[in-house]
Amino acid sequence: MKQNQAHFFVTLLSLVFLWSCDQKKAENMALQGDGQLSYNFHIRPILSDKCFACHGPDANKREAELRLDTEEGAFSTLKESPGKFALVSGNPQSSEVYHRIVSTDPSEVMPPPESNLVLTEEEKELITKWIEQGAEYEPHWAFEKPEKITPPEAENWAVNEIDQFIYAKMRQKGLEPNPEAKPHELIKRASLDLTGLPPSPELLDKFEDLTDESYQELLDGLLSEPAFGEKLGILWMDISRYSDSYGYQDDNIRTQWPYRDWVIHVLNENMPYDQFITWQLAGDLLPNPTKEQILATAFNRNHKYTEEGGVIDEEYRIEYVLDKTNTVSKGLLGITMECAQCHDHKYDPLSQKEYYEFFAFFNNSPEKGYEGDVSQSKPAKTPILWVDQEDLSGVMAFINHKDTTDLSISVMDELEGENTRTTYILDRGVYDAPTVPVSPNTPSSILEFDKNLEKNRLGLAKWITSPDNPLTARVFVNLIWQEIFGTGIVKSAGDFGMQGDLPTHPELLDWLAVDFMENGWDIKRLLKQILSSATYKQSAQINKDHLAIDPENLYLARASRLRLPAENIQDLVLASSGLLVREIGGPSVKPYQPDGIWESATSGRGVLAKYVQDHGEKLYRRGLYNFIKLTVPPPKAIIFDSSNRDRCELSRGRTNTPLQALVMLNDPMVLEASRVLASNLINESSNPEDAIQNAFKRIVCREIRDSEEDILADYYEDQLERFENNPDQIRASLEVGEYPLEESDVKAETAALMQVIVTIYNLEETITKS
Repeated sequence: MKQNQAHFFVTLLSLVFLWSCDQKKAENMALQGDGQLSYNFHIRPILSDKCFACHGPDANKREAELRLDTEEGAFSTLKESPGKFALVSGNPQSSEVYHRIVSTDPSEVMPPPESNLVLTEEEKELITKWIEQGAEYEPHWAFEKPEKITPPEAENWAVNEIDQFIYAKMRQKGLEPNPEAKPHELIKRASLDLTGLPPSPELLDKFEDLTDESYQELLDGLLSEPAFGEKLGILWMDISRYSDSYGYQDDNIRTQWPYRDWVIHVLNENMPYDQFITWQLAGDLLPNPTKEQILATAFNRNHKYTEEGGVIDEEYRIEYVLDKTNTVSKGLLGITMECAQCHDHKYDPLSQKEYYEFFAFFNNSPEKGYEGDVSQSKPAKTPILWVDQEDLSGVMAFINHKDTTDLSISVMDELEGENTRTTYILDRGVYDAPTVPVSPNTPSSILEFDKNLEKNRLGLAKWITSPDNPLTARVFVNLIWQEIFGTGIVKSAGDFGMQGDLPTHPELLDWLAVDFMENGWDIKRLLKQILSSATYKQSAQINKDHLAIDPENLYLARASRLRLPAENIQDLVLASSGLLVREIGGPSVKPYQPDGIWESATSGRGVLAKYVQDHGEKLYRRGLYNFIKLTVPPPKAIIFDSSNRDRCELSRGRTNTPLQALVMLNDPMVLEASRVLASNLINESSNPEDAIQNAFKRIVCREIRDSEEDILADYYEDQLERFENNPDQIRASLEVGEYPLEESDVKAETAALMQVIVTIYNLEETITKS
């Protein structure tokens, strides 16, 4: 058996390696239906990788005044060789590009040897064929307004338009869709995707005979759960770089949690995404803004702040504005605009001037570089929004904590009149090297800024949410796709530019983006649309064709197997054990954490110099509410690949390390949850077999198989014998965590069942969505 398993995994790794080596070649050589090469999908990726660094948008680094990223530049006469042209439509022999890429002379070949870049033979063939076909340029796909084309036919498999696009690409790749997943698999999958919580045994029983109608009922119920906003809120906390401390050396406490709670609230209320963005970018600039609209602008001020004395105010103020600029460009537009902070972008059509014009929208806030003193009890960042229940009653009634009164939150404001700042292009991005003054504006390659819009953050918000903006809706629907399937239609979710990944299903991405806007930027509708599709409902079973053709499951001929996010692993353990406190919102909490971690990485000043663990119900809150200290993020969450929140992030990695197994085996929360569930089941069940069956269903979310039950029952008997023979180990095993241990539960049966439950929590299936 072990030899067979080893052979399988060696074969799998070999296939993945061979696929990764040949995938780019295969994608590049794939032609359009009429045999015509596409500049966007076949040629531009090659030129961007191998040529644009010297012959691209950055004028300061451009060699021989040759620009290959634009049609005008590529078809112009060469400065160094008058009468010759880089490209001649339909004629490789008259195109200097062709001669340079096929040359064997080190002094002529392009890319030059000193660049350490080499074109493959396949890439040379593609460029040659493209020239023969006319060397037609196309605007970058992401900067073109999306269009909603008619979906292709998909025989009898498709449930909605998503499936029609997916099925067409499957067939193109030689794949067939998987059969539908079993009811318990779909219930677990949908519950984890929409609420981040496992389905209860009662929910599993209610929908065990799942029909199309009852599946829609299931989705509607999950979308209406308060837990929905908490699940989707995790993504937005990564984007908005939410934390509970200021960062830098002192890294003292901050009180931005009402902003986090506002996000949860409006996601549950299904605020349209365009409004969601507008309030966060410019709620304070709306006519007669409410306290809620002002609170939303904390999005802009979630970045790090220094509290150390002796800093140069302007240096750090500029850092804060840069962070705002980069967060909005990456998080909302999917563009690496920060590359143009010091020079023109080397790959995308973004100049340094355009970067600082965009920067100017955020450069007019009354903000200093040094805004607090860690020696004070309450470092205050101005301007401040004072929050109390009366101010927010009716709109945020869920904030009902005693801590809410006398609380300050960093929000936005705008300078006016003679106090208005002038923005300058900064030479090499240095704060004290201003050059040419600029006014607020947006990159023309994306969308011209309407002259009728306000030249402030409100005008920027209107530009970003305009139906004509080619990026905003695309980026968001891609993020939602990534949340559900693990990988976006564009894998590089934060980079839709020239160096980003090409969309696997470009027509589907555009269709979803337009459909999303046409239907009121409705987030819950978008999620239900995806979860209703036949694509989503497939089983995760893998066959040899999947491994050979599509090991990464880019073309979705099966459901993806994905480990849960760090926060939702905690949620699953607490919910399945009965420990979860389902209270929404409130100040962040400090759960169990190994000793000395904060203390080893602190300046010794401020209230966060020492980790002071919380107690009582605060230990059993959802992972979203764990206290985030920027210099020392929660160690367990980091082990499971959570964002450290010091900057905007749109994607998390998915590693597989021994540390993760050690956490699941030894974490006090897992052990405590196992003990509490064991105590409850021992008292509720008539025999150990029933207790094991109930535990398995609560944790794994399906009925246990006979073979599995036999293994766990044998393990229970082994552990029962161990504890009966060593009664002194019973209490030591059970005394973990702070949840009260009843004296009546201190017995061998409870300790033995606890070990069985720890084992169930350590099954791969437990923390995997499949």
